[in-house]
Amino acid sequence: MTDDRLSAPAAFRNRDPILDVLRTILPVRGTVLEIASGSGEHVVHFARHLPDLVFQPSDPGIDERRSIAAWVADSGLPNIEAPIALDAAAPPWPIAHADAVVCINMIHIAPWQATQGLMRGAAAILPPGAPLYLYGPYRRSDTPLEPSNAAFDASLCSRNPAWGLRLLDDVAALATASGFASPAVTPMPANNLSVVFRKR
Repeated sequence: MTDDRLSAPAAFRNRDPILDVLRTILPVRGTVLEIASGSGEHVVHFARHLPDLVFQPSDPGIDERRSIAAWVADSGLPNIEAPIALDAAAPPWPIAHADAVVCINMIHIAPWQATQGLMRGAAAILPPGAPLYLYGPYRRSDTPLEPSNAAFDASLCSRNPAWGLRLLDDVAALATASGFASPAVTPMPANNLSVVFRKR
């Protein structure tokens, strides 16, 4: 690796299973806003395979935005905009419209206020019927927490008491209150979930 590019091993492992779901839910054309783009590896992979969509990466971190920009420059892809500084919990968002919002592995590694801001912000910029896509591990009221996720949750909470796996029912209730329909949930590898909310 050279320049400012960061690398997240999990992004390489989960990018194709996520892409398979995104193919079924994203519009044919339009702008896809990615919240908490991190290293930028996901957005480059998705943009490469979905060339008719325009992707807008974002992240609150300076180092992350530099990494995203470096990955995008290296890819040469024309359908990725320059990364923008966006903190999900801090309104107003610096974008007025998107046709879909994608958020991967943020909710459990952020305070609950970030999830509240995510729902509020996505509801403000998405048109009716548009998807909000979430990916990551969750607690489920009807399913015992998997040992690997329990260990991950304990690790997160030890690093920051405001972090941790969220109960999917709580996330869905917040989404409903923000103007989204009930979620469509797809089990994913490594005890993760794809959760899709549609704007009402």
